[in-house]
Formats: sequence, structure tokens, C-alpha cells
Amino acid sequence: MPIKNRFAELHGEIAAWRRDIHANPELLFDTHRTSALVADKLRAFGCDEVVEGIGRTGLVAVIKGREPGSRTIGLRADMDALPIREATGLDYASQADGKMHACGHDGHTAMLLGAAQYLAETRNFAGTCVVIFQPAEEGGGGGREMVEDGMMERFAIDEVYGMHNWPGIPVGEFAIREGGFFAATDQFDLVIEGKGGHAAKPHEGIDPTVVSAQVVLALQTIASRGVDPVKHVVVSVTTLATEGDSYNVIPQRVRMKGTIRTHDADVRDYAAARVEEIANGIAASYGAKADFTYLPGYPVMVNSPEQTAFAADVAEKVTGKPTAEYDPIMGGEDFAYMLEARPGAYILVGNGDTAPVHHPEYNFEDEAIPAGCSWWAEIVESRLPVG
Repeated sequence: MPIKNRFAELHGEIAAWRRDIHANPELLFDTHRTSALVADKLRAFGCDEVVEGIGRTGLVAVIKGREPGSRTIGLRADMDALPIREATGLDYASQADGKMHACGHDGHTAMLLGAAQYLAETRNFAGTCVVIFQPAEEGGGGGREMVEDGMMERFAIDEVYGMHNWPGIPVGEFAIREGGFFAATDQFDLVIEGKGGHAAKPHEGIDPTVVSAQVVLALQTIASRGVDPVKHVVVSVTTLATEGDSYNVIPQRVRMKGTIRTHDADVRDYAAARVEEIANGIAASYGAKADFTYLPGYPVMVNSPEQTAFAADVAEKVTGKPTAEYDPIMGGEDFAYMLEARPGAYILVGNGDTAPVHHPEYNFEDEAIPAGCSWWAEIVESRLPVG
């Protein structure tokens, strides 16, 4: 089954939707314009039901197949943008200063709209498809909120599938991984408190900057000496700031922020505990104090074995090429919450040789649209066959 002819016909129209969304980016749960645009189109396509306000500004549309069936497949796209100032110079570049679709969620939304239009037109399946449009993937946990809003139970979803574009993979080709795919994305705040004083008399104080430097270096031993080398962990201190900005004052405190990325629940718990232990131990050795705050983020996104194999098979049918197995990714993805609630799989579709995601010069590649739409549509038609 190659790319469906209908998506070649709709390609220009879907790309136009994508570019309109790109020009009008919205952050987190503030996706009111995008959500309204999506809802209007889903109703125009003739979906059987369109329900707004799930997970605040998320929405779900129901499409029933031509034959009855007991199973329901969910397809999910994300709608929110990033707080980045765009630097592409495109004629449809962001009209909102400091906001940009730098991760391709505009493309995900447009492709799922295209698939929804096709599925509502043809209804060549037995059972029910629900299309899920989620806000606040970029750090807001919109996927969690939609699940906690009872979405899975309300729409009797049995399996759920998602997709993300990926620079570096040839346009329209696919890659996937069974099991842990995207990482847990935890964060921490750490305050080292010493004893401030005059920089010319360091012996009279306790310099928290020196303590902090030792902590930053020691945290790297979590990955290099504390975790099995075949497992994945990243501990990064991303912000380090002293109080004040004087040349001749030893500060009282240094504040640090950082992230812990893991693919294993035990490693996740171990790494968080070790950050606190190392900070406390080093601080105490200098006579300073450490105040650690752990901020759990998205869980590991885990692809179910059966659904991963099925998703890869569908991708191969669409492209005529084997679906690549991709390495684990240390970035986070809150589709993880939906995969905790139901079996399913998340696949990557190639965006070609473009700027990376979360970069001010990134742009979604419209040539990937027919492949992405075809994959979503074929997931439903193959998983819920008529007859």
C-alpha cells in the first residue's frame, strides 16, 4: 500500500493549513485559535462527534467506520509552539514575536487533520477512530491532563498512536523503537549556602562558588561511575548563578538548576537520589549546606511491542522501505502518559536535512505530509479491517 492518492490531491490544502498554524503559534494551553480552527475543520469533514475542552484546550473527534466494531483506535497530534523567536525569514513565519512552531507541531496537527478528512470521507474500517489534538506538549503536560480528564475511558480507546517529524531522517521515511524510546525528563533546583564575605578574606567565609564547582564536576560521576554503562542517563547542570554581581564579594548562596534524563525507572530513582547525596556530602565537607528540590517531569515513553511491530509494518507499506530502528532519544515526550494508559506506539517521520527541532531556523518539511497522513490512515484501516 503506497501513499494514498487522496493525500496527493489534498497535499496543497493540508500544507496551507500547516502554514496558517505556523504563522499563528500559541504556547502551552493557550491554543485557543488553533483548537477552534481544528474543531471547525473536523465538523466540516463530517466527523460524528467533536468534543472540545478536554485537558483544558484539547479536543477529540469521533469517526465511525462503515461497519460496526468493538474496537477504537486513537491517533494523537500536538498543537502548541515554543517560546523561540523565529529566524527562518519565511513568508509564513510567525506573526507572534517570541513564539514559534520550532518543533513541527504545526505539521503534526495538519497531517492528522488530513487523515481525519480522508477517514471521514471513506470510512473504510470497522469500528471507531478518534483523533486527538493535544495542547501543552512542550513542558505543560497536556497529555497527562487529557488522560486525567478521562479521555481514554470516555471514548473507549483501546490503542493509541502518535507521530513526530525528525530532522536527519530522509523526508517521508520512518523510524521507530520498541520499549523505552523517549526519556524521562526530570529537573532539579539546588541551592548551595555558604558564608559570604570580602573576597580579599576568603578564609573568613565559606565560598559557595567553590562548593558548587565541586558539585557540578562530581555529578558527572553518576553516569560515568554509578550507572551500568549500557543504560542511559544524563545529568546536566544548566544554570549556575551567584547572588549579586560584585567583583569583591564572596556570595552567600549559589543557585543551580539542572535536568536528569533516563530510560529506566530504577536508574531514574537512583540518579535523583545521588544528586541530592552528592550535593549534601560535598557541601558538608566544606561547612556549607545544600538545599535540593526534585521536580519530576514526563515519564519514559514506552512503545508496546505488538503495536510497535504493527506501526513499523504499516510504515513499510507506505514507503516500500524497511522501517529503521532508531536509537533511544534523551529528549522527552508527554505522549508517554497516553502510552501508560493504553498500549500503542510512537513513530518518527523524516523531515530531511533541516535545522534541528527547537532551533530558530527549523521548519517542518511539507513534502513529508503525504507519507504522514497515509501512515495514520492506514493504521486505522489495517487495525480495524472491514469484512
